Amino acid sequence: MSSERVEVKEKVLSANDQVAAENRALLAAHGIYSVNMISSPGSGKTTLLERTVDLLKPSLRLGVVAGDVQTRNDAERLERHGIPVEAIETGGGCHLDARQVARTLALLDLPSTDLLFIENVGNLVCPSSFDLGESEKIVLMSVTEGEDKPLKYPAAFRRARICVITKVDLVPHLDFSTERAVDNARSVNPDLRFFFTSSYSGEGLEEWGGWLGERVEEYRRGR
Repeated sequence: MSSERVEVKEKVLSANDQVAAENRALLAAHGIYSVNMISSPGSGKTTLLERTVDLLKPSLRLGVVAGDVQTRNDAERLERHGIPVEAIETGGGCHLDARQVARTLALLDLPSTDLLFIENVGNLVCPSSFDLGESEKIVLMSVTEGEDKPLKYPAAFRRARICVITKVDLVPHLDFSTERAVDNARSVNPDLRFFFTSSYSGEGLEEWGGWLGERVEEYRRGR
């Protein structure tokens, strides 16, 4: 990579980080805990969000920013669960950036939100570099993707605090070792916490939802 390209990239990230800091301050002012959910396409991110929304909606006021390259398909799926959803179509971009999120936050009823999910574009490379102003990055990987995903895309796992392994109901039908996947992820980030979920069988969803509820309360107390 040439020095000129490095300089341009640094300027882009610096400008993004400035807006991200403004987003973070705005969310904090309203007491909103927010998560930036990153995964490759087909990991089951939207389905997990649907199940999570149903689980948490009775006790928390939820909102979603749904990012995708094209279409509002994921946003429309989530809207059917009766929560506020704003879609961002990147038009070919491989990630969300802080400025896109800032424009979307202006459309949401922030005083009536406790927990904001930001569903990033399906990609494990670009989204890991862009701070959106979230409280936490969460990386997802499905058991159908292979145990070496964290080794192939280390930045996403290194910058996340939480790893959600999805579709665990399929493990008996696959040549997949959950133990090896966890070991690979921890070789990149020893501090990762894991949740093992199935949106089909419901396995792990209560633990995952309970953790999110606890984090919302912790965030409120820590403000």
